[in-house]
Amino acid sequence: MKFIVTKELGKLARWLRLIGFDTVYFENESKGSLIIEALRDDRIIITRTREKIDDLQKKTIVVTKDAVQEQLKEVIQKSGLKVEEERMFTRCTLCNDLLVAAQKEEVKPLVPERVYNQQAVFKKCSSCSKVYWQGSHFEKVKKVMAEIRTKVYS
Repeated sequence: MKFIVTKELGKLARWLRLIGFDTVYFENESKGSLIIEALRDDRIIITRTREKIDDLQKKTIVVTKDAVQEQLKEVIQKSGLKVEEERMFTRCTLCNDLLVAAQKEEVKPLVPERVYNQQAVFKKCSSCSKVYWQGSHFEKVKKVMAEIRTKVYS
């Protein structure tokens, strides 16, 4: 399942990427461009705009919650997403591209020294070269997602 998220939902776009879903962050104001991109790439539109996108009601999720974790729960419920732990942390949170394994020596100049010394496994974005590792954020995201899954799937 692929998404296109309108500009007022940037944090939600980041979270959808964190849990492994192909999510485009659409910053353009043009409703027509949004629809064209959604149709062209077979994406579900996620927006806060209360008016649904004309003929794309079945391909649009209108988010009503304010907190990003509640928004994520709402999207999971409305779309029927299956959040799987093995998909988490597979996409770049900045540009949405897939992450690939990176050699430790390769990332040495790109990460803080303490991170380099403490971590053994790194991933790198194949497009923007941002480097990722399993820091404290990794466990926090897993905990949040476990809580959301409990609320959604029970």
